[in-house]
Amino acid sequence: MAAAASNLQIATLRYCQLQSRKGLKPCGTTVSSSSKASSWAKLSSSSNISSSPFFYRKFVSSSGKNEKTVTKAMAEASDSKPVSGLSIDLRGKRAFIAGVADDNGYGWAIAKSLAAAGAEILVGTWVPALNIFESSFRRGKFDESRVLPDGSLMEITKVYPLDAVFDSPEDVPEDIKTNKRYAGSSNWTVKEVAESVKQDFGSIDILVHSLANGPEVTKPLLETSRNGYLAALSASSYSYISLLKHFVPIINPGGSSLSLTYIASERIIPGYGGGMSSAKAALESDTRVLAFEAGRKHKIRVNTISAGPLRSRAAKAIGFIDMMIDYSSVNAPLQKELSAEEVGNAAAFLASPLASAITGAVIYVDNGLNAMGVGVDSPMFKDLDIPTDKH
Repeated sequence: MAAAASNLQIATLRYCQLQSRKGLKPCGTTVSSSSKASSWAKLSSSSNISSSPFFYRKFVSSSGKNEKTVTKAMAEASDSKPVSGLSIDLRGKRAFIAGVADDNGYGWAIAKSLAAAGAEILVGTWVPALNIFESSFRRGKFDESRVLPDGSLMEITKVYPLDAVFDSPEDVPEDIKTNKRYAGSSNWTVKEVAESVKQDFGSIDILVHSLANGPEVTKPLLETSRNGYLAALSASSYSYISLLKHFVPIINPGGSSLSLTYIASERIIPGYGGGMSSAKAALESDTRVLAFEAGRKHKIRVNTISAGPLRSRAAKAIGFIDMMIDYSSVNAPLQKELSAEEVGNAAAFLASPLASAITGAVIYVDNGLNAMGVGVDSPMFKDLDIPTDKH
């Protein structure tokens, strides 16, 4: 080990000497907290112009109860004052986020972080929720949630109707075609949405899968029907394969694809039933295979984020989300409630060139709960001196 370290030092010295002879700056950089603060101070958000005038509302953000980490995009560099520091820069990139139906889920948070880093945002919204989502956006109900780090509002260039359970029009059963909740919408199967995005914009750089559904999620696995189990896998895992399959021809080389998973894929979470744990396990397995196939054929990275519990509207359908959040806050290494922004920021990193060598990975964003083997709130640990955040 000592010899290896010595050789490395010699090699580094020689490289520095060579660079010095060429007239370049000598090696060795000292990064201080003040320089980091200076770098971040130069960053500001950049978002794209919306196609609809109602997106230009102004709003002053109110402070949240939790301290939040924000992603900031690089400000436009000038000849006199170039941008310095390491930051997430997605200017000139276009993202499609499937599964945004309100302003308090992970899909919305990911869209915001990508927008803060400069990406243009397109979203796919479940058809029955489309009118409510667009109406709420238009009437300013999401304005507080749209505020970016620089005070501007996140813009959504276009919202597409999407039902990721159906690959093409031929797969849609008659009862869905005639359902009044789908009336007035067209071209909402996965294949049709991909074709519409191609026609409208030509290509994208980032694809995000932020949707799941288990019609029998409240049932124990032993009580789950075949139809309920297969429906969970169809909506929650195969839908990602379908999205990537149909979008991959229009994802630029070097692009990134992301999905969201949950620790129930590998640990027992009582109450998370209906085949949803199986669907998340399948999603993680598929992530690895898709990373290989999409990487070799299309130079696209594929990763998934294992996010901790969030108090979202979708999660409330499980029925015990508040209990899971309390459990995590007590037992995770970091004793705080996870914010959607923290997951969004991780997604922005994975979508950026900073993560250019990361693919086929499950990235845990859960305050470290995945690392725990036991719940430290158990009475059996009462005599151990375990640091606890009492407030």
